[in-house]
Formats: sequence, structure tokens, C-alpha cells
Amino acid sequence: METKPTTTRRWSITSDELQVHRKNDCLHQSLPEDLGVGHSAIFQLDQDLSYIETRYTTSKDLAVLSRIDYQEPRLMVTLGLKGQSRFTGNHGDELVFREGYTAITTIQSSIGERQYQAHKPTMQLRFALSKNWLNRYFGESKAAQLLGKSDTQLLNCQPISPQAMCAAHQLLNCSASTETSRIFMHGQAMSLLAVELIPLSDDKRRNLTRLDQKDAAIAKSARDILLREFRNPPSVEDLSKRVGTNQFKLKQLFHHFFTNTPYGLLLEIRMNNAYQLLESTQCQVSIAADLVGYSHASNFSAAFIKHFGISPKALQKH
Repeated sequence: METKPTTTRRWSITSDELQVHRKNDCLHQSLPEDLGVGHSAIFQLDQDLSYIETRYTTSKDLAVLSRIDYQEPRLMVTLGLKGQSRFTGNHGDELVFREGYTAITTIQSSIGERQYQAHKPTMQLRFALSKNWLNRYFGESKAAQLLGKSDTQLLNCQPISPQAMCAAHQLLNCSASTETSRIFMHGQAMSLLAVELIPLSDDKRRNLTRLDQKDAAIAKSARDILLREFRNPPSVEDLSKRVGTNQFKLKQLFHHFFTNTPYGLLLEIRMNNAYQLLESTQCQVSIAADLVGYSHASNFSAAFIKHFGISPKALQKH
């Protein structure tokens, strides 16, 4: 295979030049060895919902040229888990998929290129939803409104919610070889979409302004602090100061982007970490409590039962 540099010194290939093979009931598209490592795994979860997992680390600045031509427009939900990529269409449309953000777009017919930076790992999860899927869950009127008239359109971009991040990790760690894996993957995908598509139910949140983008960055920064420091978290007052806002504004941003409060988000982070810890390591409940920031195991157990409806010890017996 012969690749060629573009005018901006970015090497380009067509999507047809990706190496394709089937593996564990999914379609794999792999990068050629001379351009780096990585692949896209494509799962058809049902006739109206597909899931694409992409992991790339390119050895050159790379553009993958592609042509998309669906019979009907589709809604695309893209979670940027690591790195970033850029899509540039032949009509001048441009979309950037950034780490830590969920981008919701529509697409029907498009010719363009997906651009990746050399030596910078990229990991993204994408979900393609058909018009029938949107009709089923949003109704025909809302589906028509969302899909609009534009071939490629950005509807919303917001920080990835903790619930979606948890579901994303479950998808990434799923063994595709088990008999029930497709059921599990479909369930995790639906849980993720139920959370990330919430902004589409509020028309005022669909069009981003500069202020919205700045607010999204503040909310993401605050959420990232809680993700890193959930064992010894800052107070809401200190968290607000660290991200350059006030307590009232921060609470508004958490409600807007995460449909939660700072404390509620912290609780979810702690509980999700505890659940994974107890399920994977079988450690003592008191140790799990300490590792997620609880001084007393009894308080932790009470919070765990209230959150999941099952005790930590009962989880370990499953």
C-alpha cells in the first residue's frame, strides 16, 4: 500500500485501505503497520444501534479519507476518552472530538477526512442511532427536529458524565466472546445514551455559545478534580475557587451539565469506584470504605445500600 502526504504534511489513506477482518462477531478495521497501531471495532448491537470503539496511536500525522452516504440521517454520539481527532468535510464543515467531552452530531451524506496527530493516543466510543431509534424513544416530531436538514451538524457538546464514563469502562472491559456479551453491551450502551442524550430534551441547550463552551470547561475541570481527589475532596467553596467561579455558579453548572450537585456527583464517583473495587478484588468492606474516602465502614455500607440497593457483603457473594 502506498500512502501520500497531504499539502499540510499530513499523510492520507482512504478508509478502504484499512485492514478489515472479523473478530468475535464484530468488524475490525486496523491501521497499516507503517502508520502506527490501533483499530476500530464495530458492533451492531441491534438493527438501529451500532457501537464503534476506536483506539489509534499513529506514527505520522494522518488523515483517513472517507465517504459516508446513509439512506437516512443518523445521530452520532461520540465520547472522547483520550486524545482528540478532527473531522473536516468537503463543504467546509469541521468537527473536533476532544478528550473528556461527548459530542452529539447528525450525519447523512459526507465526504471528508478524519485527522489524527502523530504519537498521541486516541480512544473514542461512537454510537450511531438510526431514525427509527430516535422515533422510538423521542417520537417522530422530535426526531425530525433533531435530525434537521444539514448533512453534518453539531447539536451539543458537554463534559462526559460520570455515569456515562462508568458505562464506557464497562463496555471497554467487556469480553466479546461470552454468550451474553451482546446483551451486556446493549444494556451498557442504552444506560450511557440515556444520560448523554438528556441535553437534547431541552432545546435551549442545543446551540452552544462561547459562554456555554467556557462554562463546559469549568464544569469539566471541577468534575476532574473530584475524579482525582474523591478520597479527600475539597469543599464546594474551595472547589469553586480552584476552577475560578463561585459556589452558586458552580452548582448551576453541575445541574446544567451533569444533572446533579457537586456532592451528588462525588457520591456517584465514590460508589462506582467502591463497586468496581469490591467486585474485582474481594477486599474487606472496611478497606474499600477507606479507599473511597469513608472513615467509618458503617457509614459507607449505609451509603452503598442506599445507592445500589444491595450491601457490600452481598455484592461480594455474587
